[in-house]
Amino acid sequence: MTLATSVFSKPQAQREADLLDELVALTDHHRARSLEYRRILDATGHPVGRTYERVADLPWLPVRLFKTHALKSVPDDEVFKLLTSSGTTGAEVSRIFLDKEAAALQQRMLSAVLQQVVGPSRLPMLLVDTKGLLKNRRSLSARGAGVLGLMNFGRNHVFVLDEEDRPDVEAVRTFLDKHGSEPFLIFGFTFMAWLYLYELASNEGLDLSNGILIHSGGWKKLIDRAVDNAEFRRRFAADTGLTKIYNYYGMVEQIGTIYLEGPSGDGLYCPDFADVIIRDPVTWAEVPVGTPGVVEVVSTLPRSYPGHVLLTEDLGVIHGIDDGTWPGKRFSIIGRLPRAEARGCSDTFEGAS
Repeated sequence: MTLATSVFSKPQAQREADLLDELVALTDHHRARSLEYRRILDATGHPVGRTYERVADLPWLPVRLFKTHALKSVPDDEVFKLLTSSGTTGAEVSRIFLDKEAAALQQRMLSAVLQQVVGPSRLPMLLVDTKGLLKNRRSLSARGAGVLGLMNFGRNHVFVLDEEDRPDVEAVRTFLDKHGSEPFLIFGFTFMAWLYLYELASNEGLDLSNGILIHSGGWKKLIDRAVDNAEFRRRFAADTGLTKIYNYYGMVEQIGTIYLEGPSGDGLYCPDFADVIIRDPVTWAEVPVGTPGVVEVVSTLPRSYPGHVLLTEDLGVIHGIDDGTWPGKRFSIIGRLPRAEARGCSDTFEGAS
């Protein structure tokens, strides 16, 4: 895959045409290499030779299937890394199998997306987490995979929490004394960024004005505290000076693919190799712009497992197409399906009470 200068460059019509060809080829690729996937396709009316006119016509897998089945398109001896999703205590987790090629591809494309907002250089980095999360790097939780994946884009890493999951004020202050006068990178899951970075910085009078915050997940607990995305951005700017804030949407089942918030906070955008479709939760038909529904995500990255077309358990809405900072669909995640398992990341952090 050849990287363009920007991975937020394709108008929607061009994106869909390019994606359709690649996703059809990927469907055939996984069909030939995964007996389980082939059986699913045959049973759901997608036999060999079926043609597709639109991306929305392609067969999707419910994301929950990865919790109950070991779906992979590579032999066992080629599995390089096993990723697991974060879930509620005692819940089943998704298992995602990567070979070396797939692991390298997802890291390269994640880099291409993040370079849009952090630039090509590795910046000093604050991690709103604890280093104890990374003890077993071969088998990582979604939260651990997120932290480890983002660490590659920074240097001089400092964790905001100590080994006992307590805010390390002196470590953060020392980091800012050394690096705070120049651009630096911050990564954390949304609820943790608020609870452990915003509150620490605002209480201690720390200046984060040169920071670039990348964050994701964990909105439910913030909504319970009357903090939505707009308030999150406003308070960080007013109380810490931090204005470069980028939320993103992603999941371990499509590792390496993230949907990044535009600079103004006007919604999430799809990189050129991915897209979203919003479906009616009763008919499963694609719904028009402005109508909420179930989020389907498509990506050309999953090659070692059949995760290229997935129906999530998230609710979302498309606000516009080719009308924002970047081309393509501009959308928001608005919640979880009723009775869907509450999952992962910052919401599973034991210290977040």
